[in-house]
Amino acid sequence: MRHFDEIFAIAADRKGGAEALNAMLEGPLPPATLVKIPEDRWLSTLTRCIFQAGFSWKVIEAKWDGFEAAFDGFDVGRCAFMDDEKFDALMRDTAIVRNPIKIATVRDNAAFLLELREDGGAGKVIGGWPSTDFIGLLDMLKTRGSHLGGTSAQYAMRFMGRDSFMLTQDVTARLVAEGVIDKPATSKTARRAVQAAFNTWMEQSGRSLSEISRVLAMSV
Repeated sequence: MRHFDEIFAIAADRKGGAEALNAMLEGPLPPATLVKIPEDRWLSTLTRCIFQAGFSWKVIEAKWDGFEAAFDGFDVGRCAFMDDEKFDALMRDTAIVRNPIKIATVRDNAAFLLELREDGGAGKVIGGWPSTDFIGLLDMLKTRGSHLGGTSAQYAMRFMGRDSFMLTQDVTARLVAEGVIDKPATSKTARRAVQAAFNTWMEQSGRSLSEISRVLAMSV
């Protein structure tokens, strides 16, 4: 596995130099900022990423105002206690994508966010989770949330400004090239290896997961 400086140099060469590459990198929001983000914004982003999975992102973006209205601004309490009448109404609402399984995730994930209040709320739990155990956060979201496996939770964390890495095709290609994994990281063993590599690169560079992930993607 190369030192991060070597990978950064490869990416910089592809992107017009170190200064140009650094200008493309954006760090995460600090935990103190994440903790102040309202619950409805967490639910909104989780929902958006779930609906975008396997679907046209442009269609979801174009309809998003309709989603916000249909789900009462993603008010966590209202969504968690969605009754059959509300669910049926959503299934008739042409302002959203009427997928019953994904609509049900809004109710389930709202209930999950309500549970997180016992530990200080979504902002504190998700935002305060150590970056050195990001895979642990992803496992928690997958286990306790609904349809938050695959890349849905990874995209949601990135969109919320939470420090994160994205196991995209390009990032995976770099990880394979560095001998960290030999195929997409779907097993627990492979994901632990990915986390260990990112932790090493964080120590070497002093950079965040988000920045390192972007550098890896742009090195391919």
